[in-house]
Amino acid sequence: MIGLSVAYALARRGRGPRVLLLERGQTGQASSWAGAGMIAPVAPDALTSGATPREGLAMLRALSSCLYETWARDLRDETGIDPEYRRQGGVDLAFNTKEADELQAMSGRWKREGIVFERLAQADYHRVEPRLNDQVQAVYFLPDRAQIRNPRLLRALRIACQQRGVTIETGCEVANVVEQGGRVRGVRLEDGTERPGEIVVLAAGAWTGGLLERLGRAIPTRPVKGQLALLAGPPGWLRRIVEHGSYYLVPRADGRILAGATIEPDAGFDSSPTEEGVREVLEEAFLMCPGLRAFPVERTWAGLRPGSPDSRPLIGPLPGIQGLIVAAGHKRAGLQQAPGTGEVVADLIEGVEPRVPLEWCRPDRDPVPDEEVPSVRS
Repeated sequence: MIGLSVAYALARRGRGPRVLLLERGQTGQASSWAGAGMIAPVAPDALTSGATPREGLAMLRALSSCLYETWARDLRDETGIDPEYRRQGGVDLAFNTKEADELQAMSGRWKREGIVFERLAQADYHRVEPRLNDQVQAVYFLPDRAQIRNPRLLRALRIACQQRGVTIETGCEVANVVEQGGRVRGVRLEDGTERPGEIVVLAAGAWTGGLLERLGRAIPTRPVKGQLALLAGPPGWLRRIVEHGSYYLVPRADGRILAGATIEPDAGFDSSPTEEGVREVLEEAFLMCPGLRAFPVERTWAGLRPGSPDSRPLIGPLPGIQGLIVAAGHKRAGLQQAPGTGEVVADLIEGVEPRVPLEWCRPDRDPVPDEEVPSVRS
């Protein structure tokens, strides 16, 4: 999704014929395809400041959220594929006092960022989402939370890029970046062939760190496995996106309900779903909405999210190698932050000031302690 977003942002500026996208497998079939497609609410003032990491991340989320509605409409017009962008709102749940306190603290961040939310009275829980568990203790409603159907979005992006002149080569695994005299000259593939280029964007997800290591840079992008399940419900059965901690339910327009997701930082590059992981996801889904037990599980799968040393994305030029830009490490928020990332990388390539300040997410930064990292949850 990140690579396609960079390509699409450049193509929208008329640079499509000069863009080559190399994909080790098939476009959008790894972490991006496995995601849920949840989009953060728009904070009206979030694009006006970005001096701190927290503000910078809020700006990137806000820019992406603002772009998604436009991109979805344009992609539908250009390709005939509807990415199903919908702003249906979402609810965050707490089932005990500790979780309620954590949500109250989270609401303070929403308030600071200007995100619209409402703590619902108990009588309003089921008015906003009738399928919630009766045992829920606290519910927060975020009316601007949205979603996009990522498999359709990825397919539309690929076609739109090609229609605008972008060349996409699949089954091309990059072995190394070719540099000479401190500047990029292109990339070398695993089969030994080379693709020349004056600018190279590394947007290889969890595999980005390995490519950087071959350049002598220790910037890991450890894969974080996430398992999901798809339940076959009827259209309209679930009205809102539902979140409980790191778990979520996302209702699609056709009635299917996406349930996720585990967080497995030690699974390596194994993207196979497991019985234990799927059970964990389903137990959480049934806790949030017990009525889901009536619906069959249509399929299960897993994706590998690209981590970073401090859970912030890695976006920007890599000092010491002119023409090399990194766009990776978004962890659980790659889809959420992709359009904004595509646009700021396109800004860098065109030599203009990025719309989001990038000091906070520089690839060569010193990692900050985990407790200082702003949450990537919407």
